[in-house]
Amino acid sequence: MATQRDGATGEWFGNSEQISRMPGKVFAAACLSATLFGILMVAGLLVYVAKDAIRPLTADPRWFLVFFLTLVAPSTALLAYYRRRGDGEATVALTALAVPFFGLLLGSGVLLLFVDVLSVVEWLAFVVAVGLAVGVIVGHRRLRGRTSFVEELAVGVVALVGLAPATFQFVSTFPTVPQAWLIYLFTFGLGGAAVGGFVVARRRDDQRAGLLAFGALLATVTAGVFIDPSTGITPQIWVILFTFAGVPTALYVEGVVRRREVRPVGLLFPLVVVAGMLSGAALVDLLGFAGPETWLDYQFLTSANSRFPEEAGIYPALIGSIMMMVVVALSSFPIGVGAALYLEEYAPSDGPLGMVVKFIEINIANLAGVPSVVYGLLGLALFVNWLDFASGIVIVGGMTVGLLILPIIIISAQEAIRAVPGSLRQASYGMGATRWQTIRRVVLPEALPGILTGSILAFGRAIGETAPLLMIGAAASVFRAPDGFFDIFSAMPRQIYAWVGQPSQEFQYGVMAAGVVTLVTVMLSMNAAAILIRNKYERRS
Repeated sequence: MATQRDGATGEWFGNSEQISRMPGKVFAAACLSATLFGILMVAGLLVYVAKDAIRPLTADPRWFLVFFLTLVAPSTALLAYYRRRGDGEATVALTALAVPFFGLLLGSGVLLLFVDVLSVVEWLAFVVAVGLAVGVIVGHRRLRGRTSFVEELAVGVVALVGLAPATFQFVSTFPTVPQAWLIYLFTFGLGGAAVGGFVVARRRDDQRAGLLAFGALLATVTAGVFIDPSTGITPQIWVILFTFAGVPTALYVEGVVRRREVRPVGLLFPLVVVAGMLSGAALVDLLGFAGPETWLDYQFLTSANSRFPEEAGIYPALIGSIMMMVVVALSSFPIGVGAALYLEEYAPSDGPLGMVVKFIEINIANLAGVPSVVYGLLGLALFVNWLDFASGIVIVGGMTVGLLILPIIIISAQEAIRAVPGSLRQASYGMGATRWQTIRRVVLPEALPGILTGSILAFGRAIGETAPLLMIGAAASVFRAPDGFFDIFSAMPRQIYAWVGQPSQEFQYGVMAAGVVTLVTVMLSMNAAAILIRNKYERRS
């Protein structure tokens, strides 16, 4: 019998009986309860581990009181004031605090790579090789006329691979090399200022504004190299940190000031937080209030492992994890997205080849559920036994973990590409675009937020994997950071696993907890940066 609605009560009836909404409400409440339960369990575990790492009960209670009055109370009150006013000021305040924070983390990671892995000569040779490769692309374009993006990319990659060794040999013969800060200034500083100027010019549709922004950023980064080194900020540190933290912060501030619908008062929030931290630190030092005797301190982050728990550090494993993730990202993300594009946009769906494609997709889905230890055995057989790489080196660990997350990236990228409406493709074809132009200019921009979402989850799993590293022979502990991608390394999960096996309780609880907090912080920072990039592309689409 047809269901009809009673006009007087506004309720739906069928067969003269009211349809109950109770099952839907119970289901929604059960989902909410499960979500809250999971969040509380994870938060409780993190708090428990952080307690062992920081040991807050060892601090003077007056130390907490000082920081509550100088930092927590003013920041919370100001944020509550922003929320009450509305108009997006609270979002501006939190974003203005997050952008420089994550920029500093990213810049610190890059700085660590340049301190322990890449020398100034190698970086200079790479920059020269990139410049020569760009020149080859420009010359190829002028000789061939109109060329495709894929052809230019292939020419550039071939030129870079061919020129890089010769360029390194040529630069190594220089009798003198410019100082490191000068090389960083003309690569990182100049490049960051150029990117900032380009973004401002594009936002305002004004070339003059872009040139002014470029000049202001370049002048700022140049003036910073003359800071007194006794402050702990050397010219190299200043240039790299300003490029990765100062330039994005300046661009965000410019974007907020330019938007008329949002008031820029939220930009004061980071200043209040920094002022509260500095004033609190000065007061507790002046009054002599002792802070917590934490395991997670500067010494832990900058020292190598030791048989004494109070001297143990995670620095070599931290550098090893960063280098491994560079290999993972370069080896898995392009291949995964490329495979997804082929399976969704180019692969046939019917006929004998269509059956082969279906077979491949089924196997990719099955590979996503294979235990990680199996991928460790695969990496050992493929890269160590067959390709004859040394066991336990950075590139073997990175490519093995890259194989582990490759099916996840492919599946998530396929779903994101499949979600792009077919009408957008047809409209592009109707405008005369080729299939590649449609993919590059329509499909990929629309699918990129979903692709990045899946990749974020995959990279978060990759940085915490231990079993594949055990299989390929990653060291339990190393006492110096790896010098290159073909050097022996230890990652943070592997180092934490080694600390758990120590008989001393200080290692099992204190040092291990500090390592876990460091690992989780790096993972959350990496994911947060990727989420910000994803949200940026999501707003564009």
